[in-house]
Amino acid sequence: MSTMVKIDKLALEQENDYMNGQNNKTSIRKEFILEGLGCASCATKMEEKINMLDGVSRASINFFTKTLILDINDPSKFDKIIFSSKNIIKNIESFVELVDKDEKERLGYEKNLVNNFSSILANKQLKLKVARIAIATVIFLFAMVLDLTFVTQLTLFIAAYLIVGTDILLRAVNNIRTGQVFDENFLLSVATIGAFAIQQYPEAVAVMIFFQTGDLLQDIAVNRSRESIADLMDIRPDYANLMKNGSIVKVSPEQIKINDIIAVKPGEKIPLDGIISEGSSMIDTKALTGESIPRDVSQGGEVLAGSINLNGLLHIKVTKEFEDSTVSKILELVENASTNKAPTENFITKFAKVYTPIVVFAAIAIAIIPPLAIPGASFNDWIYRALIFLVISCPCALVLSIPLGFFAGIGSASKKGILVKGGNYLEALNFVDTIVFDKTGTLTKGNFKVTSINPINTVSGDELLELAAYAESFSNHPIASSILEAYGKQPIEEKINHYEEISGHGNKIIMNDTKVVVGNYKLMLKENIECEEINQPGTIVYVAINGQYVGYIMIADTIKEDSKDTIDKLKKFGINKTVMLTGDNQSVGLAIGNSLGIDEVYAELLPHQKVEQLEKLDSQKGENKHLAFIGDGINDAPVLARADIGIAMGGIGSDAAIEAADVVLMTDEPSKLLKGLQVAKKTKTIVWQNIVFALGIKALVLSLGVFGLATMWAAIFADVGVSILAILNSMRILMSE
Repeated sequence: MSTMVKIDKLALEQENDYMNGQNNKTSIRKEFILEGLGCASCATKMEEKINMLDGVSRASINFFTKTLILDINDPSKFDKIIFSSKNIIKNIESFVELVDKDEKERLGYEKNLVNNFSSILANKQLKLKVARIAIATVIFLFAMVLDLTFVTQLTLFIAAYLIVGTDILLRAVNNIRTGQVFDENFLLSVATIGAFAIQQYPEAVAVMIFFQTGDLLQDIAVNRSRESIADLMDIRPDYANLMKNGSIVKVSPEQIKINDIIAVKPGEKIPLDGIISEGSSMIDTKALTGESIPRDVSQGGEVLAGSINLNGLLHIKVTKEFEDSTVSKILELVENASTNKAPTENFITKFAKVYTPIVVFAAIAIAIIPPLAIPGASFNDWIYRALIFLVISCPCALVLSIPLGFFAGIGSASKKGILVKGGNYLEALNFVDTIVFDKTGTLTKGNFKVTSINPINTVSGDELLELAAYAESFSNHPIASSILEAYGKQPIEEKINHYEEISGHGNKIIMNDTKVVVGNYKLMLKENIECEEINQPGTIVYVAINGQYVGYIMIADTIKEDSKDTIDKLKKFGINKTVMLTGDNQSVGLAIGNSLGIDEVYAELLPHQKVEQLEKLDSQKGENKHLAFIGDGINDAPVLARADIGIAMGGIGSDAAIEAADVVLMTDEPSKLLKGLQVAKKTKTIVWQNIVFALGIKALVLSLGVFGLATMWAAIFADVGVSILAILNSMRILMSE
């Protein structure tokens, strides 16, 4: 077995602790809204401190959705944890309110979460901030332009400084009191007060005004990015039209129960999963699957929540309550994706904690050592250079833009019908060198058709098909469905006295005192039934009565249209090896594998043998590389869980497979995998652009500052300006096709 198991599945101990907490029936998961949260660095500090609370197995803050997810492993400490969490949040950002998500209507919250520029200005806090900046700027200009006495001019400078910077000064004092020293408030306060101390009054005020203006623009940029991402996930239905006593009542989707009938008018979102009981229409599933072509639906057809009804009135019988619906699962997956942070995010968080104190101590050294060691050096000059160092040291651009990059990547993938359960899996897709495919339903359509019926001895073709249909009558396997479809009748269940399904082999039944065995060649061997193995391309279903072989049924599957093109293009993404695992017979597996150009094919595998083969392949992958498995059936769940990256095919496939997977492709197209790899590659590129850009600009300005070639204006740009540019660069991920 490889020493590098499951990425995070990547930070394995943390992941296992989390999963153990989730599996513990006494654990509690609670979600909160952090209203007023505006500082990414502060969010990181909150998350770190809340994670240290006794009884918390995991706490994760998503700065971009302003949510806190708490996993509590000791319910008896719930109230204490919530109380402590509120105190932690207040100590770090005093105006942030912790609101129970269940107690606040989510739709109303989301509408307030993302605002355009005009509504941002309508926000009370930001409106006050704009007013302070404007008043301080006017006073500053008067002090600079008018011919005033020194005392009057200094008074105006101090007044402007206090008007625009009091909130920063108060936060710095509060943070020092709570032990949060090295943040932007402290650094800016020291830098500007220091500028006053060395009589650089205009620069001290101008820097504070410029910083607050940049911070305002940063808030706008963050809210714009929230808006863009929220628009992608605008799939939650606002209401449902419940049909009750012949009339329609508009209710919340959460109030609808299974078997209720709902009406969906043209232009409305389908609020819950169900089956059409009346009507026909075209529905748009783009928000769920990324597919732009509408599909026809009619009576008896299945429809998914989040789809849009385009042109006909539909009556739908609800099959799942809202919390279990497709749209609810998608929203939950995307919203909780931030709990699984990418290694780059974790690295930047740790780096920022070390980087800032180092720069602060370097600034102290710059202020003290050169004036003492260099003849003629001025304390004022070197203190000024040290203050520039302080302003530059804030790591906001990194702390803000890196998580935003991964969050935007997850949003972009969801727009394309690809659900990624965390930034760790999105980043890990860049390091995949081996992809293992299931065959049926993944590379092939899984639309099996009976192509020939071959009886022997005294049994006729119709009798052989009937026996097989009865034996398969309780199975939901595609092969069973094809036999039942060919039979064309509904088996009479009362005729079956005993039914037994043998995983990976077939079925046994007793019908009218006759023992019928139907399955693959391995089942015939297992039951000691003598027969000749049929080696033909296709799936062979052997049939035996009372221990005697009576014939076989040939079933064929077809390859999906985009399977070969997907396999061909994977090499361009650095995939060194493609493998197919199948429970089908060797001849079928090799025929399909060769036609698709797959490197290795392993056939006639039982579910546990697939896991064993996957572990062998895992040991052969490249150093620091990952293995991905893509499958769709319930039998694939163990393999999906064991792979470094498990990819479930088809959003309406097996719930077990989707639960075990790390990435979910919402359609049955293998080519979705290519789109997922493209998003992962672009996300990685942009994230590293931001890292190099932010650190590069800071290093440049730091160097210029040491040699006296940079002013505080340049330092502010290296902080706030770089943050804004990095945020805008991150949003390019959402524009990828």
